Amino acid sequence: LTRARMMELTFLFAGLFFTVGIVFGGRFHAAVKNYPFEYLCIPFLIWAAFRFGRRKAATAICTLAAIATWGTVHGFGPFARGSQNTSLLLLQAFIGVMAVTSMALAAEFSEHKRADEYVRQLAVTDPLTGLANYRRLLDALDSEIKRYERTGRPFAVVLLDLDKLKMINDTHGHLVGTAAICRLANILRIHCRAMDTAARYGGDEFVLVLPETESHAALSVADRIAERLSTDGDEPPITVSTGTAVYPEDGKTIDELLAAADQVLYGKKGYSRKKLPQPT
Repeated sequence: LTRARMMELTFLFAGLFFTVGIVFGGRFHAAVKNYPFEYLCIPFLIWAAFRFGRRKAATAICTLAAIATWGTVHGFGPFARGSQNTSLLLLQAFIGVMAVTSMALAAEFSEHKRADEYVRQLAVTDPLTGLANYRRLLDALDSEIKRYERTGRPFAVVLLDLDKLKMINDTHGHLVGTAAICRLANILRIHCRAMDTAARYGGDEFVLVLPETESHAALSVADRIAERLSTDGDEPPITVSTGTAVYPEDGKTIDELLAAADQVLYGKKGYSRKKLPQPT
């Protein structure tokens, strides 16, 4: 829990404890003690259910039940009657209804929260590879720039371009070309740290965002990925070209950084083409 959430939780249980103590602690005058003050507890149970889920809602119910039982046994609160058994039966019915209602609300809200999280995840995920999409990539780069402004620690990007994808599509079909894209995505996922972001940049291009990484470390990561892809044993064999750039050395904006990595990548591609033997 964040500090703000911890403070909210503290206020919630402090308010609940205070309210239940007032309602079931004999604080009301005898003339009004049978008024339905027990309903003052309901907002706190709803608060716990909607904001903190089933566990905290259950804790709130247990807190209510414990204090209310103590007060009712001692003849305090709106359920106190001449017979203790009658008093406890009335309290039990109230606690039961509150428990069922609170847990149902918490379960429903948790389901909506999971659905919202799933939709948000879809909005930033590439549907083919399961990696981050362009929107998530921009968010990650923006976060890393802000981190640099706070800490002064650089970060690197690795731009990767799958070689000759059009030739693979023309020769083996688009399904094989799609599988080649997924092969590269899987290798990126394997080589990612928890703090890294692997994203599909578009088409056959991918980007790795490497926090707190210098140029030599980024080059090492790029080389490992290229080597792993070229020796993965699947058919057809595929290779990848890479370009790296470091913030802020190679660019002070997102566009400049990606352009620098792109320039390095296509410089390597041009060099590779020159080194290939020409057909006779």
